Amino acid sequence: MSSTSSIRVRFAPSPTGMFHVGGARSALFNWVMAAQSGGTLVLRIEDTDASRNSPEWTEGIIRALAWLGIDGEQYEGPYFQSANADKHAEAAHTLRDAGRAYYCDCAREAVIARTGDQHKGYDGFCRDRGLEPGPGRALRFRTPDEGQTVVVDLLRGKPVFENAVLEDFVIARADGSVTFLLANAVDDMSQGITHVVRGEEHLSNAPKQQLLWEALGGEPPVWAHVPVIVNEKRQKLSKRRDKVALEDYRAEGYLAEAMRNYLMLLGWAPSGDREIVPWDVIVDEFRIDDVNTSPAFFDEKKLRAFNGEYIRALPVEKFIAECLPFLQEAPFDVDVSVFAELAPLAQTRIALLAEIVEMIDFVFLDEPPSDEKSWTKAMKEPAAEILAAAEQAYLDAPWRADELKDRLERIGQEHGLKLGKTQAPVRVAVTGRTVGLPLFESLEILGRDRTLARIAAARAKLAAGS
Repeated sequence: MSSTSSIRVRFAPSPTGMFHVGGARSALFNWVMAAQSGGTLVLRIEDTDASRNSPEWTEGIIRALAWLGIDGEQYEGPYFQSANADKHAEAAHTLRDAGRAYYCDCAREAVIARTGDQHKGYDGFCRDRGLEPGPGRALRFRTPDEGQTVVVDLLRGKPVFENAVLEDFVIARADGSVTFLLANAVDDMSQGITHVVRGEEHLSNAPKQQLLWEALGGEPPVWAHVPVIVNEKRQKLSKRRDKVALEDYRAEGYLAEAMRNYLMLLGWAPSGDREIVPWDVIVDEFRIDDVNTSPAFFDEKKLRAFNGEYIRALPVEKFIAECLPFLQEAPFDVDVSVFAELAPLAQTRIALLAEIVEMIDFVFLDEPPSDEKSWTKAMKEPAAEILAAAEQAYLDAPWRADELKDRLERIGQEHGLKLGKTQAPVRVAVTGRTVGLPLFESLEILGRDRTLARIAAARAKLAAGS
């Protein structure tokens, strides 16, 4: 790709009520291309579909981009396709006047009846009928009968499409509104778009859009059709079946930096045997023509592991700040100064920020959370004896994690148990769960009185046989 400021790449999402991770990847690819070339990223909202034309949905797109790091300073726009309606209509009339488009009143059923094939495209029946505009008449583009249309694609070389197999496609509906194909071409031309990066499902549209560009006197852009994103069954990601909304991942506590890094790897790999890479390295190394064309597997488990790595790499102060929005939604009050003591313990044990609530709740609740599976697993013989001994040992223990550990370890030795088995009933008595933060540091923060009260309550519950 030439490094010149004349490059203008566009990202043109449609408002759909959520921001698809595939769209997020395309946005990032476009953004990096623009940054590398010193060019311009153009954001255009494809809002001509009235059923999808919602200001809230548009704001959702802008918020999602900003979360990824693509804020208003990173792009030109947003432009709205609907604002260009007059230019779209003018282009339709220009094509018709030039003999490159004609009106058609054929219903799909009539085409099938003539061709005898429900899968066959339009048969050109109205090409020479000379119909004028009117009710039920759409405007079709007249594709060439001969020759080829060559699409220059940075990933796929130069796919060749035989013009003879391209049907005369609709560019304006009977109500006068233009279709995506024409609106897209007109907008790209008027906004000086030179490069388009989008999903491979749009590759079949490229020859049609190129023909429109050429018919309107423009030079088509350079295309890059990136591979489809699939789930673990190698099915294309679908909002009806898969978790695809970027907003959902953000709500679960994925960091933008982790998501950004992971999405860039869907079809591309940095140099060396590494995947978690600083953003400036990605921007420096990424080349759109290095993206492969095989389907890219969206592995949520891998993304979760990425996120855990990014969380552990945060400065503690940043980790606390990232957790606060989730703690503010917790069903209990959080003392931030106490949480600051817990934060270094929790940071190494969560992969999603939303997990922080359950990880530290026992400190801020009056009683430990109830988890019957944990209770049943931990409160087996000699749990009652261990709890009694721990309660006694902790009455006068210096309240430090190392001392608390040492005393419980000695209790375990008396019962022939390793520390892991010994601490299980104490952990469940105090925290409510068999897994969680380091136990002895947690006890130190919780305090002697609350720790002893919880151990006593657990002993009483055991004695009652419940």
